[in-house]
Amino acid sequence: MPDPLEFAIATAREAGQILCRQYDKHHSVQSKSSDIDIVTEADIASEQLIVDAIRQEFPSHRILSEEGLGTLDALVAGAAPVWLVDPLDGTVNYAHGFPLWGVSLALAESGRVRTAVTFDPLRDEIYWAQAGEGAWRNGTRLQVSGAEDLRQALVATGFAYKRATLTDNNLAEFSAVMPGVQGVRRGGSAVLDLAYLAAGRLDGYWEMHLNPWDWAAGWLLVEEAGGRVTDLRGEPWALSSGDMVATNGTLHEELLARLARARRQH
Repeated sequence: MPDPLEFAIATAREAGQILCRQYDKHHSVQSKSSDIDIVTEADIASEQLIVDAIRQEFPSHRILSEEGLGTLDALVAGAAPVWLVDPLDGTVNYAHGFPLWGVSLALAESGRVRTAVTFDPLRDEIYWAQAGEGAWRNGTRLQVSGAEDLRQALVATGFAYKRATLTDNNLAEFSAVMPGVQGVRRGGSAVLDLAYLAAGRLDGYWEMHLNPWDWAAGWLLVEEAGGRVTDLRGEPWALSSGDMVATNGTLHEELLARLARARRQH
């Protein structure tokens, strides 16, 4: 059996090459849960490559992937190890030619991510972490930022595809956080938001209504870079969580409190 980290790095790079080759072409776009939740032929090709590789090298492992492969029961404690795959995070960006999208693979055992890889193909930046061994980008060890209060912070967030019909669509939280920070970025790729947080390019991040494959690799990257990851209530984050708050650690309670006030008022 190959080393999971080496396998994930090589496979993410191969998937990234597929995505780069198709990036400037006209894309066949289909809708999923809504007309703004889309999938392209590139998503499918990237997923197929990753899934085929996992099945060949780790036939006993389970797979949970964005484009409909596997179900959440794969995450039940005691089940076989499970790969959480996001073959193209930032599909709307990709389809529009906006250069912010990535590939993410994470291997979880007993509900805990042990290996994480996120690839930013356009910048040739590969991020990886293994539990207890730190987080890295292209051979450089990562450390979260040293920002000490929110007024010094650049933070990121996102909005659910179903935001038009959700009551908790993050608009109240966004309005509450924006006046108290240096800036808020809405990049459109959660896997890169969390990788950039681990690298100290961002100081905080929060989002709701995503799926385990969006957050799994980033969870480990941030924690291994010295950050903190919880849900909106401040409880330790888990693969079953439906929301996430991640920071450099120092800012965590302050960001949680601001988000909590917004949710109470809303």
